[in-house]
Amino acid sequence: MSLLDKDTRNKNFEEVALGFNLSQVHIEASRCLDCKDPRCVKACPVNINIPKFIKEILDKDYEKAYQTIYEDNILPSVCGRVCPQENQCEGSCILGIKYQPVAIGALERFLGDYSLKNDCCIDEHIVDNHDKVCVVGSGPAGLSFAASIRRLGYTTHVYEALHDFGGVLRYGIPEFRLPKSVVDKEIHRLESLNIEFFKNVIVGKTLTIKQLQEEYKYKAIFIASGAGLPNSLNIKGENLNGVYYANEFLTRVNLMKAYDFPNHPTPVKVGDNVCVVGGGNVAMDAARVAKRLGSKNVFILYRRNMDALPARKEEIHHAIEEGIEFKLLLNPVEIYGENYQVNSIKAQVMRLGEKDQSGRQKPMPTDDFITIDIDSCIIAIGQSPNPIIKNHTENLITDQKGRITVKDCETSIPGVFAGGDIVTGAATVIEAMGAGKCAAQQVDDYIKNTFH
Repeated sequence: MSLLDKDTRNKNFEEVALGFNLSQVHIEASRCLDCKDPRCVKACPVNINIPKFIKEILDKDYEKAYQTIYEDNILPSVCGRVCPQENQCEGSCILGIKYQPVAIGALERFLGDYSLKNDCCIDEHIVDNHDKVCVVGSGPAGLSFAASIRRLGYTTHVYEALHDFGGVLRYGIPEFRLPKSVVDKEIHRLESLNIEFFKNVIVGKTLTIKQLQEEYKYKAIFIASGAGLPNSLNIKGENLNGVYYANEFLTRVNLMKAYDFPNHPTPVKVGDNVCVVGGGNVAMDAARVAKRLGSKNVFILYRRNMDALPARKEEIHHAIEEGIEFKLLLNPVEIYGENYQVNSIKAQVMRLGEKDQSGRQKPMPTDDFITIDIDSCIIAIGQSPNPIIKNHTENLITDQKGRITVKDCETSIPGVFAGGDIVTGAATVIEAMGAGKCAAQQVDDYIKNTFH
């Protein structure tokens, strides 16, 4: 796939990956073996009929191919860009045993973008049953649930805490990986299904779960509020000015458009030397954003080696191309500052020991330490569920990490369901969408068995 030039893109927020052209699409689609037992479908969390839409591409029936995807995935332009296909559909492709797998994600992106450019409309005949359900959160799980339950005839309302819709798609993923115009258009499609969206509603504060049940008369509630609470390092100096959590940093840039200062009055000061602690996709995003904000030296501080980085290989490769440095086998132990402003970070040198439960070698401390001068530090070591709903909902059972406990998607409160990151912890967009799709069927069964 064509990319923007590395020395140009690390100075702007334009989309990096430019997508396949029509010729590339047909060459790639022609590589599909059309397996009798397509492993790619089983590996997809929403079970898209991949061989079918690829056949329709080869027949040049792009609108039909898009419709095939849309039956199971209501965000193809999004998922084609951000899903870790190498671990899912493409990772299961038979061709990948000896050769490169079919670029399923790029084909999905092409069809999603084709449908947006050509305003492909899907006339879905929905028979209203006049039963009301609501969704808490407009991220991938919430949107997938909303579309699936609406298709079953339910009056569907979505409540979002922030001032715009999309959840992590909006606040967590940078513009250069996922243009927000794409998110807007995909969500607009859901509005055409007569799904109603309400923003600036913090469930647990503005409204409670009890109110939604008793006053608003929703027959079922689906909690999909995600995992937006950052994990901390719990080290001295973490509260200094210039130390950010990646969630805050990316939200200010992505949702509040800090990169477009002074047109949007939310500047973010990072300085010339930026340390990003962590090795996942969020860490890569934060580092690449810092580079685009003008930082001269941006480095990843990670306690394992390059092979153990959990981020997508594509994102690591793009980060390296854009000038991000990797300082590996280092674990931060203290952040130093002067006049309440960060100026350096101390890290313990690590070595790799035996493999742990994740299959990676466990980082072991040594007696060596180094100190690195920095102007800011971005902590990106994972997220947990925000505790607002848990703290303001009686009888809602959660685990030690604050994740809602469910059985067949239903919580400890009858009629209240949950799915996505609020249940599993931070996962992928498509896994959250799979959870939303599954929960819709469970809610439908519950309402039919309880009220009819």
